[in-house]
Amino acid sequence: MLDAIKLNQILFLDIETVPQGPDFELLPERLQYFWQQKAAYLARNGETAKELFNRAGIYAEFGKIVCISTGFFFNKGGRRFFKIKSFYGDDEKVILRDFADLLNSTSMKTKLLCAHNGKEFDFPYISRRMLLNGIRLPESLNIAGKKPWDVKHLDTLELWKFGDYKNYTSLDLLAYLFNIPSPKDQIDGSMVHAVYWNDKDLERIKTYCEKDVITIAQLMLRYKGETLLDGEQLIVA
Repeated sequence: MLDAIKLNQILFLDIETVPQGPDFELLPERLQYFWQQKAAYLARNGETAKELFNRAGIYAEFGKIVCISTGFFFNKGGRRFFKIKSFYGDDEKVILRDFADLLNSTSMKTKLLCAHNGKEFDFPYISRRMLLNGIRLPESLNIAGKKPWDVKHLDTLELWKFGDYKNYTSLDLLAYLFNIPSPKDQIDGSMVHAVYWNDKDLERIKTYCEKDVITIAQLMLRYKGETLLDGEQLIVA
């Protein structure tokens, strides 16, 4: 399987998400009600809906996307390069529309989409938020009714599982095991809520998201037994 995967045919991606508001009490009353129902299911030690609200961003019904970072390999002058482009901001609809335009572009239509835990998180989250924002799903995300082999999605977590469905391995742990620079050197996913709503530092979130994309691409290189990218091979659009 890995030998059949052509690196230049893959669009690597990662997303960063936050709750739809800075605080539970600032949500519309109806959405507060639904989050209370969700929180009651999530609570393990009697936590309140307010106490659990920092986790709301991982659910597409209660969160929003603030950054989508992408990257793809290309060859030039006999060398391999990796180009990174991010879509980020406060207006989720603009982010998703621009990302959809990328997926619909001629050069990207035939590419496989690859993320770490993408099949459980990134791909369905993006798809749900596109529908909620009235954006038509690009063909690569419109998987309803397709046979599994016709779905152009790759998942570096799934590739690591080797059929072991009970196993979860974080991107950070795999980066450590494969001697890849950690993408979590300054912030991690649990901090994105505060960095966005309190610090209002979208640039920091973008940098973190791009590091994840680079790490996913590096991990794929390791899976294939190939040399890691160096700094000169990384191009930020």
